[in-house]
Amino acid sequence: MLIDMRVAILIAGSFLSGACATAQLEPTAPYDGRVSEFYTWTEAVPEVQGEILRKEPLPEELSLPGAARAERILYSSTDGIDGRTPIVVSGVVFYPQANMPEGGWPVIAWGHGTKGIADICAPSWAGMTYRDRTYLSKWLSEGFAIVASDYQGLGTPGPHFYISGRAAGYSILDSARAVTRHMPELSNKILLVGQSQGGGAVTTAAAHASEYSPELNIIGVVATGAGTVDLERADLLGDSGARVDTTSVYALYVVRVLSLLNPKLRPEDMLTPKAMTVLSLADTRCVADLEYDISIAELNWSTTLTPYAFEIIKQNISLLNPPATGYTAPFFMGTGADDIDAAPEFQSDLAETICRAGVSVEHHIYEDEDHSTALNRSLEDSIPFVRRLMVGEAVASTCGSSE
Repeated sequence: MLIDMRVAILIAGSFLSGACATAQLEPTAPYDGRVSEFYTWTEAVPEVQGEILRKEPLPEELSLPGAARAERILYSSTDGIDGRTPIVVSGVVFYPQANMPEGGWPVIAWGHGTKGIADICAPSWAGMTYRDRTYLSKWLSEGFAIVASDYQGLGTPGPHFYISGRAAGYSILDSARAVTRHMPELSNKILLVGQSQGGGAVTTAAAHASEYSPELNIIGVVATGAGTVDLERADLLGDSGARVDTTSVYALYVVRVLSLLNPKLRPEDMLTPKAMTVLSLADTRCVADLEYDISIAELNWSTTLTPYAFEIIKQNISLLNPPATGYTAPFFMGTGADDIDAAPEFQSDLAETICRAGVSVEHHIYEDEDHSTALNRSLEDSIPFVRRLMVGEAVASTCGSSE
């Protein structure tokens, strides 16, 4: 999802200094609740990241085709906003049906795309889309276990900091810590795999991994639908010529989270009057429903965000994109040529950034595929990429090319 790349790491900078105190959960926060008691941890949170606090069987209807079993988990992590406070995050683990190899199954730490900011949108509670079920089932058939984080504040109490790649990245890394530390069937051989918002999240996780979780053996990264942003090319932010552009749903989530982080950033200053009429729905509705509301309200980017909102982002452009350094594992990137959620140009920019950091990037652009359809199409190339990594073979690199 493009917006993660637009505003990722925003909260780590001086722009939102002092905002952490304003980001605490209020008892009546509309985005919280409507999930089971499993998601609320009332005891002290361990200061050690990646401790499993509780688990329960996942309802069968929420499991993946090809999973031998699935468990919902609650585990400890670190607040991605202040970088130090222990928090609780939810997620789910899927086990493959294949025979367990010596040393345990390798693990895919999955980063999901945009779901919303309400707790009920957490994939471990609401389940996954047909697209994602198809995609992840293929990895199960390849002999991988999958741990899928909900991310900070989705499912569990507190805001989901949708704009923070670091918050989601820490949640993903600690999900891998939790299962490799406490589940002996799983090996410390990890792939970070993510789509859309999750593509940005696993990219940011990869940049922080060597410092934040050096004990994890991350052998590679697979990111689809991810990208940086260059506001000098604002014409690439959604379909600016369309009367209705449902990708502007992302803007509502971003504005809501910015207003939670910094009370000086008032939604009514960042959204047009017409978009303000839809904002309250962003607190309680998941992305597919909110996209429908956007279409009925006939909103696009230019009729959702005010010039002030674009200026706020532009003034802090150095904080918006994933880190330029810190990468150590090879990357696979998949891009739909017709992607209007995360412009292909922005995804290419991200690939070049990672290349400059000194790791190999195999970037494929798929003609006639969009933000969503490129995910499963990319399997034809990402599976061979991963198979080579698993046996220690060199992987191809498109760094320096113009594929």
